[in-house]
Amino acid sequence: MKLMNARGVRDFPPEEKILRQEVVDILRETFEEFGFNPLETPVIERFDVLSSKYTGGSEILKETFRFKDQGNRELGLRYDLTVPFARFVGMNPNLKMPFKRYQIGRVYRDGPIRLGRYREFWQCDVDIVGCKNMLADAELLAIASNVFKKLGLKVIIKFNNRKILDGIMESAGVESSKWTDAILSIDKLEKQGRNEVMKELEQKGINDNSIAKIFGMIQKKENNKETINNLKLFLKEGIGKEGLEEIIQILDFLKSFNVKAEVDPSLARGLSYYTGPVFEVFLDNSEIKSAIAGGGRYDNMISDLLSKKEPCPATGISFGLELITDVLKNKVEKKSVVKVYLIPIRTEKECVKIAVELRKEGINTDMDLVGRGISKNLDFANSQKIPFVLFVGQKELEQKKVKLRDMKTGKEQLLTMKQAVQKLKS
Repeated sequence: MKLMNARGVRDFPPEEKILRQEVVDILRETFEEFGFNPLETPVIERFDVLSSKYTGGSEILKETFRFKDQGNRELGLRYDLTVPFARFVGMNPNLKMPFKRYQIGRVYRDGPIRLGRYREFWQCDVDIVGCKNMLADAELLAIASNVFKKLGLKVIIKFNNRKILDGIMESAGVESSKWTDAILSIDKLEKQGRNEVMKELEQKGINDNSIAKIFGMIQKKENNKETINNLKLFLKEGIGKEGLEEIIQILDFLKSFNVKAEVDPSLARGLSYYTGPVFEVFLDNSEIKSAIAGGGRYDNMISDLLSKKEPCPATGISFGLELITDVLKNKVEKKSVVKVYLIPIRTEKECVKIAVELRKEGINTDMDLVGRGISKNLDFANSQKIPFVLFVGQKELEQKKVKLRDMKTGKEQLLTMKQAVQKLKS
């Protein structure tokens, strides 16, 4: 038997897992700074929940891992964290609103594999339920901006509104039954180009006159003001005007957050449950063209799951951990969480006591357990990129001191334990 992974899934050796944990820590820290609380839901969901109207739509259901349990019940692996969240809210009607939560966990899609796209991947979501105000949507974009600043990544935040796209379809004279299919084609504009999108629209039965009108409205101009002014020429009433007003409100809030974002009238996001603002975040000048964060408003999903007529306003954004860490891993040299490595020189018991003391101080500490020589221990510490080594020999113990080596500079210091702790904590 040849040992190998299933297609589209990966192992993460320590040096990669450490980086992933550091990214997750930054995400969690930022989410909590904005007042979001943690939530956890199961990986396995009932298939009727995953396939419910206003959830993922037909496109995502094609990629859903589907199976039956021994009781012949139809189940599926969650393809995102939003649908399980909507189910949770529906099952807990006494939640205080607005309810702000974050969740970080694995999701699964049986789709094509390419650079930055896998079949098992992590999503890191923040959502707000029970708030119609566009301030909630602006807050999500502010979170995205803060996260990527902390990660040292230069990004472009783009956003739009599905109501604007509906208004564009209406203004272009497209039959209402074809709006969703046409919008999904328009969403591919940046990846596939104008000609391919035009062909796809033609194949979906959109006439040439309507296609020309659509492209006249979805063009992104030099700046947000010009883009909005162009849309105002066409969206003078109805749902399109409503979406445009919401975009303008978000831009006003973003000024207060000191966050920059681009209005892109072609941005739709592929999932059919979005009802209002939608947003995506892209790396600036990167070979990875997929969004590294994205989300939007989904005001109908929860009420639909509950079979209620009244909408339950909700909005959220998801961060792609895989894409983020793929970008960062070439910049990071850390291979171990260990801060200091102890080398006992026939002083194992004393070394254990020192390790206990260091760990009490919150210093990640490891020590030689197999009795290697000094040079081999130094080679080991160097290979793991451990920043400090502590030599513990009889000579040092007699002086009530230890010898600390900085592995980067090679500098050694004879220190008391108190001094060593201060040095390691600095």
